[in-house]
Amino acid sequence: MMRFTLPRDIYYGKGSMEQLKNLKGHKAMLVLGGGSMRKFGFVDKALGYLGEAGIEVKIIEGIEPDPSVETVLKGAEQMVEFNPDWIIAMGGGSPIDAAKAMWVFYEHPELTFDDIKNPFTIPELRSKAKFLAIPSTSGTAIEVTAFSVITDYKTEIKYPLADFNITPDIAIVDPELAETMPQKLTAHTGVDALTHAIEAYVSTMHSPFTDPSALKAIQMVKEYLIKSYNGDVEAREQMHYGQCLAGMAFSNALLGICHSMAHKTGAVFHIPHGCANAIYLPHVIRFNMKISLDRYAQISKQLGLSGNNDEELVESLISMIKDLNKEMGIAASLKEYGIDENEFNSKLDLISERTILDACTGCNPREVNKDQMKKIFQCVYYGNKIDF
Repeated sequence: MMRFTLPRDIYYGKGSMEQLKNLKGHKAMLVLGGGSMRKFGFVDKALGYLGEAGIEVKIIEGIEPDPSVETVLKGAEQMVEFNPDWIIAMGGGSPIDAAKAMWVFYEHPELTFDDIKNPFTIPELRSKAKFLAIPSTSGTAIEVTAFSVITDYKTEIKYPLADFNITPDIAIVDPELAETMPQKLTAHTGVDALTHAIEAYVSTMHSPFTDPSALKAIQMVKEYLIKSYNGDVEAREQMHYGQCLAGMAFSNALLGICHSMAHKTGAVFHIPHGCANAIYLPHVIRFNMKISLDRYAQISKQLGLSGNNDEELVESLISMIKDLNKEMGIAASLKEYGIDENEFNSKLDLISERTILDACTGCNPREVNKDQMKKIFQCVYYGNKIDF
């Protein structure tokens, strides 16, 4: 038996944040990131709407990029003290990631991080609070997924927490928030969305329920990402919806080794998550095409790319992704990105072993062992073509 889970309600369109004034409840914990939501007036807007709803609000802010276990536990303590019946997370992926994990420890303060770091080990939630997410970036789709990525900086490991219990109850996908994204963030989050959709489409868990969302998201990224990167407001709106569709797909089909690699190298080399996915994706497709040639070729056909056979179609897909990256100034290799060669080689065994153990690796279409993973990383570092 398989499962398909999404938020109960998704509100979308410009101004959809106004839905906050219709919430039923008494107390809300509002979780924020670094300050852009305050700067652009969205925090005041949210507080105004929640005031209309008669809801008392307490704020946790300053969530760092790649939120830590410590940040999560401190936030959960504040929630236990305040006792909210709504947890509302607004901003990029990091505050929403953190808020999801805080929610778990708020409802179950007896747990430790080790109790929940493995997939599908989170107990039932919602005895104390429901969860509402408002994304400001167009890539993570954390507002509709069963995932939360938390970093243990002591061990330099990113853990993708995965459990349908942490799927938000409500998502508000208001494109006005995404209009504030800087250009580099638009690039990184956009390719992250593309990676979500492509990995979901070829995942061993893909289904008739996830395929349509994945393909539509891929088409939307191809059509709108560069325009969005160049500041087109209408394209920004469409990218905000496209990344959400990608999230619906991968939350239920799961992902693959591109994300596993990004998780484990992001924590060690501090590469922004979307940027890492952009660098790895062409290489991962080439590695996986021996098993999933037909699936990748179908993506290429849907995009109207050229090719007289499946191999040529997949090569066109790889070229398209490389061209997207190049046009947005994303490095083609880890060496070009600036990772020191000696540091890379000294940590190659570590990142390869951790990638194999990452929660996303299990649904990759082609099985991979540590030696193969090392070779993939070496090809990615130097920009060499995978031929095994």
